[in-house]
Amino acid sequence: MQKNQSSNPTGHCYVSKPVDRNGVITWTEEENAIWRHLITRQLHCVQGKACDEYLAGLAELDLPRDHIPQLKEINRVLLDTTGWQCVAVPALISFDHFFSLLARKQFPVATFIRTKADIDYLQEPDFFHEVFGHCAMLTNPYFAQFTHFYGKLGVKATHEERVYLARLYWFTVEFGLLNQNGKYQVYGGGILSSPQETHYATVSTIPQRVDFDPIEVMRTPYRIDILQPKYFVLQSMEQLYQVTNQDIFGLVAEAQRKGLRAAIYS
Repeated sequence: MQKNQSSNPTGHCYVSKPVDRNGVITWTEEENAIWRHLITRQLHCVQGKACDEYLAGLAELDLPRDHIPQLKEINRVLLDTTGWQCVAVPALISFDHFFSLLARKQFPVATFIRTKADIDYLQEPDFFHEVFGHCAMLTNPYFAQFTHFYGKLGVKATHEERVYLARLYWFTVEFGLLNQNGKYQVYGGGILSSPQETHYATVSTIPQRVDFDPIEVMRTPYRIDILQPKYFVLQSMEQLYQVTNQDIFGLVAEAQRKGLRAAIYS
């Protein structure tokens, strides 16, 4: 069932803002100030830690620093580069809706932005997370093709198979690392939109970092409320695209046969 509100430990209830007939969202000055703070802080954090593909996409998007961008501005860039579009959605949507959008090259963006009380951490994906964290990577053909493929997989998958596919998405699109320029660099939006996780994922000696293997990815549990204890590392973005040539449902079945890895939480 699709939901249109989301809450968090601070007790604030988020509701997505409407989009008018001209495709415009009316943001308040306070919301624009939140955006200014978040983007200024995170642009500093990702320097030297974000992958080349992300930084190239960020340059293409040319996101404003002083106010929240409109989706139609972002969509002009995405359409020209990879044929993708962002679509405004409620704060939470069903898995059916999520997969069907990705299968149509439409990336869901909840049209609310966090409050000052949640400035450092928010479990729900807000506008800043979706736009700053993900849209730059959607200009990259390899990443865009994988995300489209993933959506089509999800549409066909059973409920049990979707549980395994969720881990594939989590450890790539959300929390993926790349071995690039002689160090760990980030392409996952869940890391790129978080100053703490950006530093932790690339520099800290605490988490495990292992080579990307789709079966191991799908066997690995995750939590949404802590810094990740484990990251999977690609050697190139083309490696992610190569997943689209594999029998993913066959890999899901193998992951099911092998069973889940023991959870590791720091």
